[in-house]
Amino acid sequence: MPILFVMVIENNRRLLIYMSFAVSALASLINALAGILTVASGKTEQVILPFGLPALPFHLRLDQLSGFFLFVVGLLSFFVSIYSIGYVNRLAAGKPIKRLIVFYNIFIAAMFMVCLADDALFFLVAWEVMAAASYFLVMFEDGRSENRRAAYIYMVMAHIGAVLILLSFGVMAGFTTGFEGYTFDAMREARFPLKWATVAFLLSFFGFAAKAGVIPFHVWLPEAHPVAPSNVSALMSGVMLKTAIYGIIRITFDIIKVFPWWWGTMVLVLGLVSAVMGVLYALMQHDLKKLLAYHSVENIGIILIGIGLSMIFTSFNLPTMAALALIAGLYHTMNHAMFKGLLFMGAGAVINATHERNMDEMGGLIHHMPWTSAFFLVGCISISALPPFNGFVSEWLTFQAFLLSPSLPIPLMKLLIPLGAALLALTGALAAACFVKVFGVIFLGNWRGHNHPVVTEAGWSMRVGMMLTALTCLCLGILPTIIIGWMDVLSERLIQAQLITTSGVYGWMWLTPVDPERASYSGPLVLIGIVTVCAITYLLLHVKPGKISRVAVWDCGFQRLTPKMQYNSVSFSMPFRRIFGFLFDIKEQIWLSPQQGHPAFPVKSNYYLRVRDRFWGWMYKPVIDYVVLFSRKAGMLQHGRIHVYLIYSFVTISVLLALL
Repeated sequence: MPILFVMVIENNRRLLIYMSFAVSALASLINALAGILTVASGKTEQVILPFGLPALPFHLRLDQLSGFFLFVVGLLSFFVSIYSIGYVNRLAAGKPIKRLIVFYNIFIAAMFMVCLADDALFFLVAWEVMAAASYFLVMFEDGRSENRRAAYIYMVMAHIGAVLILLSFGVMAGFTTGFEGYTFDAMREARFPLKWATVAFLLSFFGFAAKAGVIPFHVWLPEAHPVAPSNVSALMSGVMLKTAIYGIIRITFDIIKVFPWWWGTMVLVLGLVSAVMGVLYALMQHDLKKLLAYHSVENIGIILIGIGLSMIFTSFNLPTMAALALIAGLYHTMNHAMFKGLLFMGAGAVINATHERNMDEMGGLIHHMPWTSAFFLVGCISISALPPFNGFVSEWLTFQAFLLSPSLPIPLMKLLIPLGAALLALTGALAAACFVKVFGVIFLGNWRGHNHPVVTEAGWSMRVGMMLTALTCLCLGILPTIIIGWMDVLSERLIQAQLITTSGVYGWMWLTPVDPERASYSGPLVLIGIVTVCAITYLLLHVKPGKISRVAVWDCGFQRLTPKMQYNSVSFSMPFRRIFGFLFDIKEQIWLSPQQGHPAFPVKSNYYLRVRDRFWGWMYKPVIDYVVLFSRKAGMLQHGRIHVYLIYSFVTISVLLALL
């Protein structure tokens, strides 16, 4: 429908934007409601479409797992589509927007198709359509070389992942019977030998890991997310990465079903590495959108921690603990979609207002953008896993799964899992430090930049999109028992166990996983406590001002603080560079300008900092260099003379005839 609007009303720019994104929002909301009803009802619907290749129709299936991801994708797409009405109006002033609208809607539709696909052919078609649409969205401003480079890296990684997924489907289809062996139903009925199941799992996992941005396949994220429009970045980071999580769960728990414990250990270790390294990479950034992209690596790692723990518990026949870990991973999947979408929408509002992505060129925006700063603060609190917002609940559930590790019979796991819990705690602390930096540098203090733009608040549709997402983050944080009660059917279908979510007379107010005497959490009571403390503080400050005196902040003896005296993002992350610098390729230089007068008083000091990803130098650059070298050598075969090419053909045919 939005594509039809592009063709019919393409000359009326404002109407085109309103109608296209309004219909996108409505379609996304319908899909989200369909996902809610499917999970709640516990029913499965299947349909066969007479499309595709001859005698190979497309199979669609809407079950509880696909319904959950349909809800996540649809809900964030609904919020982002509302936001996009105002954002695209500001972003694309004077630029052609038809391509943006068309590929935006194709991108959302392709994500829905991935969740609904029930055969290998339709899944791969939807997967490639999703990759191609997002490629063109990353290339929206194709006049910039960084956009073209980022889109190229993204497409290469996407195709590597697609090839691995295709090979995985091929391995599993080889053990099916009948003509329709390419369908997921046929694969569910097949029995895979352990070695071939391992091959299929590894191929699929690394294929989906390339799309999800799991370390060391993360190199495309910090390239593609910053250059894409922010509404596209919100969808790519918030829900496109989750289609890879969907693929991992679908193949592992629904198709293969039986697996050894070391599969889960591998997933757990890669999740821990991605979580810790992702947040450390983010701490080193001063580009706002690149920082948020690295936090996607971190949160995908946290989701994989839950999935890995669930696989380990399942392999040892501990279904209740496996259900806890799986629900923790799925809940964080939903939470990350909401708060990361909110943060990218806030980043888009800030960048539209300031025309800057460098945080060191911002500051004091809370005075000019109070609504955006409030919504962005909600995202910062949520991603930092602080109550009463949603990020706390899923990470708390993940910690509860870690604390159940003494039940495992292998000593190695009893050592690894507590270490993993410590690394997850470190990740949470570093994430909180990172977003203290982000919010403080961007919204607090004085303007740090060299230019002085006229900063205005985001438009109404942008504020509505961010407000709805922020309210969702709050609801997911204070009503987790209701949401997890709705989600319990997923663990029942995949693991044959449910998570105990209520206890005693308190009912929905208390989240009590596994055992109410072990641990419990009440989101509503935490919210009431926080609101009470804030209300008392407000009354002390404003109702009885004589009780507390206000004085100027101590300024270290300076007469007046200037913007140059403020902490910026680079200086804030300096202690972390000193501690964790060995993990990065860092080049740091300080030099003084030519002296004028006394050497103790230089005219100017200069500072240079470059932080690079070691994985790029270790894994990708050598491959690129060898490919370039091979291409140059192969290029020597091109002489431009027809008789030389005829000799090549004659030799090739002769060799083939001799071999055959």
